[in-house]
Amino acid sequence: MAHPAHRWHFFRAGGFDQVRLDAGTDLLHLDQLDQKLWVALACPVDGLEFDRRTLELIDADHDGRIRAPDIIAISKWAASLLKEPADLLRGETNLQLAAINEQHPEGAAIAASARQILGSLGKPDSPEISVDDVSDTGRIFSGTPFNGDGIIPADAATDEAVRKVIEEILAAIGPDAQAKDRSGKPGVTLAQTEKFFAGLRDLVAWHDREASESGVLPLGEATVEAAAAMRAVKAKVDDYFARCRLAAFDGRARDAMNRAGEDYAAVAARDLSSADPAVAAFPLARVEPGRALPLTDSINPAWATAIAALRAKAVAPVLGDREQLTETEWNRLTSTFAAYEAWRASVPSQGAEKVGVARAKEILAGPAEAGIRELLAKDAALAPEATGIAAVEKLVRLHRDLYYLLNNFVAFRDFYGRRQKAIFQAGTLYLDQRACDLCVRVQDAARHAAMAHLSRMYLAYCDLSHKSTGETAAIAAAFTAGDSDNLMVGRNGVFYDRSGRDWDATITKIVENPISVRQAFWAPYKRAIRWVEDQIAKRAAAADAAATERLQSAATTFAQAAQAGPPTNAPSVAPPPAAPLVPKKLDIGVIAAIAVAFAGASAALGAILQAFFGLGFWMPLGLLAVILAISGPSMLIAWLKLRQRNLGPLLDANGWAVNAKAKINLPFGRALTATAALPRGSIRDGADPYKESHKGRWWTTVIILVLLAFVASWYFGAIERVLPGLLPVSGFVQRQRAAASQPGSSAATVPTSRPAVAP
Repeated sequence: MAHPAHRWHFFRAGGFDQVRLDAGTDLLHLDQLDQKLWVALACPVDGLEFDRRTLELIDADHDGRIRAPDIIAISKWAASLLKEPADLLRGETNLQLAAINEQHPEGAAIAASARQILGSLGKPDSPEISVDDVSDTGRIFSGTPFNGDGIIPADAATDEAVRKVIEEILAAIGPDAQAKDRSGKPGVTLAQTEKFFAGLRDLVAWHDREASESGVLPLGEATVEAAAAMRAVKAKVDDYFARCRLAAFDGRARDAMNRAGEDYAAVAARDLSSADPAVAAFPLARVEPGRALPLTDSINPAWATAIAALRAKAVAPVLGDREQLTETEWNRLTSTFAAYEAWRASVPSQGAEKVGVARAKEILAGPAEAGIRELLAKDAALAPEATGIAAVEKLVRLHRDLYYLLNNFVAFRDFYGRRQKAIFQAGTLYLDQRACDLCVRVQDAARHAAMAHLSRMYLAYCDLSHKSTGETAAIAAAFTAGDSDNLMVGRNGVFYDRSGRDWDATITKIVENPISVRQAFWAPYKRAIRWVEDQIAKRAAAADAAATERLQSAATTFAQAAQAGPPTNAPSVAPPPAAPLVPKKLDIGVIAAIAVAFAGASAALGAILQAFFGLGFWMPLGLLAVILAISGPSMLIAWLKLRQRNLGPLLDANGWAVNAKAKINLPFGRALTATAALPRGSIRDGADPYKESHKGRWWTTVIILVLLAFVASWYFGAIERVLPGLLPVSGFVQRQRAAASQPGSSAATVPTSRPAVAP
């Protein structure tokens, strides 16, 4: 029989076997571990109490999920780059440079890159490198503009002309599309550079081709500013002349075209300025039929500057200086610049048009393009070194985090071992004198609950808020010990996250499941008491409503009678005396029904008591049987559901792929939810000044004694002698009668009826 290539060790927790990863060789042979024995096969990158950057480095395909192949690949990679793979089991933040396996080609490159990083940080002689050292790439590359990322910032150029062109490229690209190099500075890439210079050439060619055509630049170089001045007011001038034409069409429209007085009153109630948008929305000038547009006076103050520019740069050069502009002249003016506007609309859109034609020709004639390409080539030459630096970060993070991840993925050792919280445990919720450790983050409570209820756990979904920062979040907390009597939507608690920050927590949704067998034992009695309380409350409310209605009806009748008063012409007559109240007689049928009901209830009670007291010394077992008959079904159902409590659906609802039936039995559930208990050695003062007093409750004792006396009287036949036929005789009486009926018996005969009396 062939022996396995690697010997695995397992431990049992949660009702199933889990692998122990106690040796470095275990990490090298993870691919040999049957994935049916893995606790999880996938988990999300987001929503875990784990360094997200480390998870991003493990997520090879960048799809936001970590799968078993990712875990296998990263474990073998990290273990092969260390002299002792067991170093990964320590979870240390600092990686000793001497621990890197430089016999491995990639290990040698990583060691060299690590020394380069330490040198750039001013620690060239340090024997170790930490996660903090590799986390801030901006600090690592702050001393050099070249870092192999293919992005060149403006300050990488020593030539002023080249630096200025890089800044112009960044301005043409816009802040949203700018790339940032590893130092965090905005820079340009080769693709962006080539696109910009191609745009410059297209712009110059377009200008040289189109400008040679007649009529495109009617004012020469001044055409650009004149057209811009006209373009700034064109929509508003067109609006003005359209209003004048409508006023000429129908005189009734003139007032409406000038806007109503209410519109002016609305803006007059606040402080105004010429730049107020509400002022700019009014017409350019007062609208009248056939009126020309004034260019100097009576202009909407929000447009006065723009109209002055139109007059100086476009109207005066084309039409001559004038103080008003007719619609015909306006149409002539727009047609003058129509060819230029069409030409301008055809300009190539590469972002280069922002620099202008003159600057484009200057840039193309200078050394900027060649200088930028040279800088990009220098940066590209350092790409292998930069890749090595990224590998250093990856190895250092895995040196610290990989073993923690494995014990929360391949096995749930941290969760069941209770040495530290698992990566899916968000923190601890304190509510209702309990501390719940099994709390998971939730994005959508309704969607999460649709799957999580299959875990058979009692879940309370809570909204979290942090007042000082304004942050909000949501969790699902599992209550696995205690009871649910005081858990309800709206209750508030305090949640402590993994970093120790406190959050306000409010229950928003509850998924009900049994919490304990003890709670299930009392559940039927609590439900019965609640039912009785509800019925009493309903009856009391109905009686109160009826009494209130009668009182309101009587008050209304009295008020109406008082308001009407006696007739003015009616003789004064004393009211007739009130008829005496005659008590309502009980119907004989009602009396008979009451008697029958009482007799039936008495017979039932008697049968129960007879059966119970007939047990003799077995009465305690009978009492136990009655209790089990009431609480047994509830306890059985609770026990069955508690045996089915499973962590899997709770995590699957968050995107995990849990591969095992991770049970949460009663002892482990009590460990996950701690209930309030006094510390060991505490001194408890039992005197409670507000304890309910039982003085004056003597009547409770009297009732209990009367009931006991009644039961005893029935059992020994006293009730039968006094009130024959009222209750069925007890077993004791029956045995006495049977003994008396035996021949020669000396037993006393218990009379069953009164002696006959002669008439």
